[in-house]
Amino acid sequence: MASTPEVWLRGPVPGLPPPLQPVAHALLQAREEVAALTDNFPESRLWDQPAGVASVGFHLQHLAGVLDRLFTYARGQALTPEQLAALAAEGRPPEGACRVRDLVVTFDRRVDRALDQLRATPEGTLPEPRAVGRAQLSSTVLGLLVHAAEHTQRHVGQLLVTVRVLRAAETVGRMPPSGMPPN
Repeated sequence: MASTPEVWLRGPVPGLPPPLQPVAHALLQAREEVAALTDNFPESRLWDQPAGVASVGFHLQHLAGVLDRLFTYARGQALTPEQLAALAAEGRPPEGACRVRDLVVTFDRRVDRALDQLRATPEGTLPEPRAVGRAQLSSTVLGLLVHAAEHTQRHVGQLLVTVRVLRAAETVGRMPPSGMPPN
């Protein structure tokens, strides 16, 4: 992957209007980075919070969830009870087995759905107003899509740092499973 240019330097994503190309590029770049960061990540560290920061599990849940929610608002829809329950559960391990790969696959699927929605978004609808959240705050279709890309990239950056800290701790063996530094 080191010799492959970043997604935004690989040309346009087929079937997308020009104003939405940067959104697609950011989401595709995030997908590649998440896959690379989580490759062989130790399952035992998925919910650790070194120095109190958000866990890898939280970031993976949130990456998928925020795309789902922001793209729902961009369609002019309210969140469903299932989406609200998923939001409330972010950061907590789900009941039953939960592997890193499961969370990455969920994020991948959300990126696929987001790309499908971008392809189906007529360019003329981008300035249309959209209400966000319970407070019905004002945005636009384009504002929501750009924020989804920006927010995704921000959490990938945070994920990168958390993964590196936990991998380093795993390597030197100085952080107990709780994620709390030794006394």
